[in-house]
Amino acid sequence: MTARQPKTEVYQQARTARIDSLLLYGTFGLLMFGPLAFGAVEPWSTLILETGSALLTLLWLRRQWLERELTIQWNPLFLPMAGFGVLILLQIVLGATAYRHDTISGAMLYCAYAMLCFLAGQSLLRSSQARRVAVILALYGFAVAAFALLQGVAPNGKLYWLRTPTMGGAIYGPYVNHNHYAGLMELLIPIPLVLSMSRLAGEKERVAAGIAAAIMVGTVFLSGSRGGMIAIFLELVVFAIMLLRQRVAQLRQKRGLWIAVNVAAFAVVLISLLTWVGGKELTSRVSSIATETHTELSGGMRVSIDRDGLRMFRHKPLLGWGLGTFPVVYPQFRSFYTNFFVNEAHNDYLQLLCEMGLLGFAMMVWFLIVLYRSARRKIDNWMSDVTGAVTLACSLGVAGILVHSLLDFNLQIPANAALFYVLCTIAAAPPLLQRARKRRPVSSEEEETFRASEVV
Repeated sequence: MTARQPKTEVYQQARTARIDSLLLYGTFGLLMFGPLAFGAVEPWSTLILETGSALLTLLWLRRQWLERELTIQWNPLFLPMAGFGVLILLQIVLGATAYRHDTISGAMLYCAYAMLCFLAGQSLLRSSQARRVAVILALYGFAVAAFALLQGVAPNGKLYWLRTPTMGGAIYGPYVNHNHYAGLMELLIPIPLVLSMSRLAGEKERVAAGIAAAIMVGTVFLSGSRGGMIAIFLELVVFAIMLLRQRVAQLRQKRGLWIAVNVAAFAVVLISLLTWVGGKELTSRVSSIATETHTELSGGMRVSIDRDGLRMFRHKPLLGWGLGTFPVVYPQFRSFYTNFFVNEAHNDYLQLLCEMGLLGFAMMVWFLIVLYRSARRKIDNWMSDVTGAVTLACSLGVAGILVHSLLDFNLQIPANAALFYVLCTIAAAPPLLQRARKRRPVSSEEEETFRASEVV
């Protein structure tokens, strides 16, 4: 019995390692599935997102049962997330929603977001895991951008050249709306961008990451999304400030050289891509930003929706009209004629205010304060620290979406919203664990356990 006990422990640890691997890659696999399924906006893709997150949560519970203990990695964002969930529950229980069915559907979707955030926080614990996930997401973002670029060069008005959207749209990449493609890139671009300027990879890998980031940035401009252009520009400005804060000029000459090479490669690829593919169409699109902004401010449709939305809010200022009910309630407040169905407010902050009231808006402010307060403590040494680099990349992506949300509704698209909330969770999480470098003789059983854990 005594001789068999070590082997039993090794088997249990290997089984736990396999479950941990499934949880980690299953979670991020679901996040990567969403954009490829047109943003997970259709019932079948939303169902897969919700069902997949529930099954992974059950798998996590099974792991806890096998370990005979409940271990939870705490994240400071769990409190505002729980507060937001309580408000949704109150809307349903108290009958404070204009359409109960839509609020329950929205609640189920937010439960899926919460489960994915929780799973990411429980499974992404070590710096080695973060490195692998970062590389996977960088490759994924580059692949989606390359596909979007190819589709933009040879379009036929169909998604994947096969499916015609039922209600039309400005197709770019796997999205019907080019603004939502830009939102996805805003979340993913900081990953290869930060990697290219850090000291966490070899020289060739850094150059490759810089080129990938440049192509991804280029596709945002080529997509024609004005909100995406503004958000990406602000992300690049903030990142440039972070580079200056690291006092690049005081680094050793060799380090300064590779930073210059990476910046030059990024600029050359970006400018060449925009010049080759964009041409006059891109120039006119960029130059129209100021004109379109003036038109909107002087009485465009979005300003009219904003005014109508504020009137909606004044009728139910505390708890709002109910999560997911904006398209149902808005027609009675609409002040202009249109043939189009206004299904979103084109401003995530205004829509949150209308649907969840002041209490829901306060939860959002609390969420963002906790997020950036937690992230700020870990960013200082981002060039050589995995935790700092991951936190900076996630924070930049989140900031881009927050800016874009003033003009569009990326957070109403399940694929973008799920990735957004998971990146928020990672940015606010405790520092990643690093493998100890000190070595000692190990037994055969320990060596087998170590090899099994490497699967994670």
